Amino acid sequence: MKNIPSHLPEVIYTPASQLRYPSLLVKQMWRDLLASRELAWRLMVRDVKAQYRQSFFGIAWAFLPSIFMALGFTLAQDAQVIHIGKTDIPYPVYLVFNTVLWQTFVEALNAPIQAVIAAKGMLARVNFPREALILAKIGETLFNFTIKTLLIILLFIIFKVSLAWTVIFTPLAIINLIFLGTFIGIFLAPLGILYQDISRAMTLLTGFWLLLTPVIYPVPQRGIFSLFVKFNPVTPLLVTARELTTTGIISQPENFAFVTLLTLCGLFITWVIFRLAMPYVIERVSS
Repeated sequence: MKNIPSHLPEVIYTPASQLRYPSLLVKQMWRDLLASRELAWRLMVRDVKAQYRQSFFGIAWAFLPSIFMALGFTLAQDAQVIHIGKTDIPYPVYLVFNTVLWQTFVEALNAPIQAVIAAKGMLARVNFPREALILAKIGETLFNFTIKTLLIILLFIIFKVSLAWTVIFTPLAIINLIFLGTFIGIFLAPLGILYQDISRAMTLLTGFWLLLTPVIYPVPQRGIFSLFVKFNPVTPLLVTARELTTTGIISQPENFAFVTLLTLCGLFITWVIFRLAMPYVIERVSS
């Protein structure tokens, strides 16, 4: 019987920390990222199908929260129960656009934690690139955002909102928004698989975080509250995505560039932490 040459890379496990060999660690991370693509695709397809399975309204659930939220705040503003202030596009469109962006960020934030918790049993039994779980969730978040974009396009047509030529750069701001949520989510994922408090705390945190994000109101210019909104890392990404689509005038270019750099650096650092921490976390969970 002829020996079949193996194209699989040789992996050597040693007790030495991978941080002692940073170049080797980066090579392994890149190799695992490439190797995880097919599994990530299969996991994403499975999760997207499961998301709308046994649901009467199906894909409509992607639109309903944004529609009801926009309807409620629009009626409240018309009745002068709340005073939102002037927006650069009709308020229903402004609110739905921002709500979709915020929901996309929250999905990206919670996705890594939910992925490792759901795969807890598989992680303990099967050795596979953990990056597949994260890539699958990023793909699922992008899919859900694409579906919700149909609602935004419909509202743009109904309210006759014109697009700026800079709309071609809007995906960059949206990808940054997803990466920001993923970066924080990956950092919390190892803790999330150990302690249920993380998932519960995220529900409280995102509810409070929403109030500090200009989703239902324009960016305030005065007062202490404006400082909280200004230093909120979501603010420049969300505002820039909307401005690139509608006005073409970027009001926070420095903040956008800073948060983008922070997100990319943070994503790489938390990826390293995730790889180093997961073997210990899996050992503790399976013991």
